[in-house]
Amino acid sequence: MGRTRTVLVSLSAAALFSVAAHAEVTLNSVRVGAVDATALARFYQSAFGMQEVSRLDTPSGPEFFLNFGATVDAAKANKNLRLVIMHRDSNAVADPIAHVIFNVTDMAATVAAVKAAGGSMTGDPRPYGNTGIVIGIAVDPAGNRVELIQRAAQ
Repeated sequence: MGRTRTVLVSLSAAALFSVAAHAEVTLNSVRVGAVDATALARFYQSAFGMQEVSRLDTPSGPEFFLNFGATVDAAKANKNLRLVIMHRDSNAVADPIAHVIFNVTDMAATVAAVKAAGGSMTGDPRPYGNTGIVIGIAVDPAGNRVELIQRAAQ
C-alpha cells in the first residue's frame, strides 16, 4: 500500500509540474513583414482602425507596434495583443496560410475598408458550414494574408 501511495503521489506531482511549466506561456503579439513597413503600418491603420502605440528603430528599418483604439491613448491602454510590422527583404511571399486573424462585426464594411486602403480579397467571404460564421481572407499590400471572422448574430 505504501509503495502504491508513493507512486501515486509522484505521478500527481509530475502532472502538476507539467501543467505549471506551461502556465507561464502566453501569446505576445502577431508579426507581419513588408519591404515598406511604414506603408504597411498605414494600411492596417486605415483598413482596420488601428493606432501606432510604439516604434522601434532597427538597422533594417522601423518596427511598428499597432493596437485597436479610437485614439493613440486608447490603443496604448488596450490590453489586447499588438500587431508588429517589421521590414523584410521581399514581398514575394508564397504562403497560403493566414497569419493574422481578426474578429469583425460587419464583414461587408471591413471588406470595403480593406479594398479602400489598398488591400484585396482572395474571394467573397463565405459562410462556414451552418454555424452562422462568415469567413473572408484579405491580402494586405505586402502579400500577408489576413483571416476575417464574423461570428454568428446573437
